[in-house]
Amino acid sequence: MTEKQIQRVRTKIKRIRGILAAEKRKFGGYDDSSGLRYMLPSLYIQIGDHPGAMTYLRWYQQNFGDDIGSPDFLFEWTLILFMNKKFREAGKKAFETFCSNTYLFDKFFGKPVIPVYKYESSKVEKPEFTENLHYSSSQSDLADFSHWLSAVINDEKFHVASTKFIDVQKRLYSEDDIETRGYLVQLSRQISSGY
Repeated sequence: MTEKQIQRVRTKIKRIRGILAAEKRKFGGYDDSSGLRYMLPSLYIQIGDHPGAMTYLRWYQQNFGDDIGSPDFLFEWTLILFMNKKFREAGKKAFETFCSNTYLFDKFFGKPVIPVYKYESSKVEKPEFTENLHYSSSQSDLADFSHWLSAVINDEKFHVASTKFIDVQKRLYSEDDIETRGYLVQLSRQISSGY
């Protein structure tokens, strides 16, 4: 990017953060129904401002702690943690990303996206939800991240946890008993947050 392009992105970041701050001042909280808060990580990544992105994500966690974010947002969060050399946290966020959409890493690595199971009300199994991912392992600036992510998802711990997660999701698909479904949903949350 040229210096002019970088400055335009910085201006856009400042404008979005200003809108969010004005919303907080005016309403005492955030009603970001337009999703501006999700746009900022990609802008920071575009200009290579990884420390700025970390500062933003800390702010995001403080103000939107109960908002899990979209799969592509979680992917960007993983990337930002990696770029800031927070590898352990990045590994946890990678698993959280996987649990939000089991096909996202296949898309990133250019593998065919083949449905493992079909559960209509779950975003976990919908290959079309990978369309917003604008990153690829073939990008030269992501070579180190791609190598690291490949090692993480091929690690035994990740494999065991992801297999358990998918098994629970498959069981949810065919389970009609409300109590059992509640247990499986809770188990799914434990697996995704306990990595």
